[in-house]
Amino acid sequence: MTTARPVRCRTLTVPAPAKLNGFLHVTGRRDDGYHTLESLMVALDFGDTITLTRRDDGVIERIADVPGVAAESDLSVRAARALQQATSTRYGVDIAIVKRIPQGGGLGGGSSDAASVLLALNRLWDVGLSRDTLMAIGVRLGADVPFFVFGSPALARGIGDRLTEVTLPPQWAAVIVPPCAVATATIFAAPELTRAGASLKIDIFSEGYGRNDLQAVAAARYPDIAAAIEALSRASDAARMTGSGACVYAWFVSEAAARAALATTGHAARGFVARALARHPLAAFA
Repeated sequence: MTTARPVRCRTLTVPAPAKLNGFLHVTGRRDDGYHTLESLMVALDFGDTITLTRRDDGVIERIADVPGVAAESDLSVRAARALQQATSTRYGVDIAIVKRIPQGGGLGGGSSDAASVLLALNRLWDVGLSRDTLMAIGVRLGADVPFFVFGSPALARGIGDRLTEVTLPPQWAAVIVPPCAVATATIFAAPELTRAGASLKIDIFSEGYGRNDLQAVAAARYPDIAAAIEALSRASDAARMTGSGACVYAWFVSEAAARAALATTGHAARGFVARALARHPLAAFA
């Protein structure tokens, strides 16, 4: 428990960036059902926007609808409640989210929203928790939440909670958003999923290294994903799916190259171009 000090700021508007998985290896499955993973994760300068207004009555409320997501199951609301419980603060918060990250796209939208809420409330409520403590709260909300709290591109192991900082060259992603939403649990439950993929021997890898062990399963179930991979592969032989799908992307050395590649796919209307972030925009909040 920490003791809250007087808080000058009452409202914060913060970004919640999307992420891409440079590779995603499924290396095993634990007795509790969680899969062990190995993934290169990087945040993008594209994402949701969250406005948090501190309340003095302890109430936590989402004041803007998120289509398809009930307030009680929204990770941003659950994150605020988890932080409130961990700190015994008297404050509450109104949460308003402008969604840009597509749901079921493998871009980590819900997890990123939760992480940005944890980081922003750490400042708005002035509870002063360390990054490690916020990550420990985050992992109970979702496997990707610790990455967003971590603050930099990372090699993730375990269930996504063991993170090693990595340095990446400047790069831009061309991202296709297929017209489908993928349920992560369905892909991980697929009987044909390989759960003992080969893992890294060293923490050094070349551009385009690795694979996404979930890609074949998702593409077989969702033809739109397979079509997006085929389309973007004409511009880059490193095109691949991110996360459990549905989004497909490839890295390029410049924004112009990424936009040109996306334009050639026929999917530009359902895509975007974004820059990889060297630091999470809220990294200094913990």
